[in-house]
Amino acid sequence: MSVSQPITVTVNGDRKTAEVEPRLLLVHFLRETLRLTGTHIGCDTTHCGACTVLVEGVPVKSCTMLAVQADGQQVTTVEALAAGGTLHPIQAAFKQEHGLQCGFCTPGMMLTSIALLQEKPDPTDEDIRWALSGNICRCTGYMNIVKAVRSAAAQMKAAAAVPAATAAARS
Repeated sequence: MSVSQPITVTVNGDRKTAEVEPRLLLVHFLRETLRLTGTHIGCDTTHCGACTVLVEGVPVKSCTMLAVQADGQQVTTVEALAAGGTLHPIQAAFKQEHGLQCGFCTPGMMLTSIALLQEKPDPTDEDIRWALSGNICRCTGYMNIVKAVRSAAAQMKAAAAVPAATAAARS
């Protein structure tokens, strides 16, 4: 007989409360309870990174984190990236630079990249490769993924340089 435990997690800015089994993995909570299927299940052993989400802004492989461990925390999934139908710079860069093929690893790659760019807005190729070393892509040679992260960094840097009043006037 299992005992459910109440948790409250802020997912993509929305506060979610649920009763979960203490052994429920965060990836299953996101996919099955909340129906956020952008977080993929690849290996269940933290090796592939397809299940990477941000917990309090830090990349975490959700296949080995329990949902109860996320209680009271902020979780960001790939579904939070596009706002109002506009692609996040990392999404636009992955598209523009052909940084994806089948797309299975892409959500984890993008979220890991966002965390890197928040820490290092102007990363070197070595920084990018190191940050993404825990995310496996079985389709690409990684070169376009690195190009995409560099491109997103440049786009984000340029956007940050535009004063808010000027950006609002352009809209």
